[in-house]
Amino acid sequence: MRPRLLVTGFGRFPGVSVNPSAEVARRIAASPRWRRLGIEAEALVMPTAYAAIEAVLAPALAGGFSAVLMIGVAGRARHVRVERRAVNCASLLSPDVERRRRTAPALAPGASHRSSRAGAEAALARLRRAGLPCRLSQDAGRYLCNASYFAALAAPMPVLFLHIPRPPRRRPRLSGATPARLGWHERLAAAFVDVAAGLLGAARRGS
Repeated sequence: MRPRLLVTGFGRFPGVSVNPSAEVARRIAASPRWRRLGIEAEALVMPTAYAAIEAVLAPALAGGFSAVLMIGVAGRARHVRVERRAVNCASLLSPDVERRRRTAPALAPGASHRSSRAGAEAALARLRRAGLPCRLSQDAGRYLCNASYFAALAAPMPVLFLHIPRPPRRRPRLSGATPARLGWHERLAAAFVDVAAGLLGAARRGS
């Protein structure tokens, strides 16, 4: 069977009318690299709603993908954040796009957190080689990014979540091999394709 990659992003949510994670996810899945490698890649843009975890994400995770790369936006971030884990906790104050709030802080019965087995340090090294400012993170927040990641980490394949900052008003200066002529979304997508390739390699070694 051909390896299959799922790349997820999010739609709009209160305060963010255009979510850049959706565009980045689409660009990653559309990379010509996958065709050359014989890999099937698919983008999934999730509604930023708690109900979408069961209605949209869960069926996708059951679809036989080899690895999952998740993208979300962190409004206050200045770097790409490689999320090591998701916690079993959600804010009761922040409404989703359907204006619904969580009624209980725990996302599910059981452990206080779930950790990624996908090699966050290796992903960080790939991003640094691409010249992207980045760091490891232990806190994916208490909103839909964290809740979706927590759900996905229960799946058997390698899963990793990358938080991106909002697009800059001015073109940032990046070091390394990333071509300066590329736009902001393209630069992120090009680097994230390498991260996704690493996830697929981990899946292959683990199979």
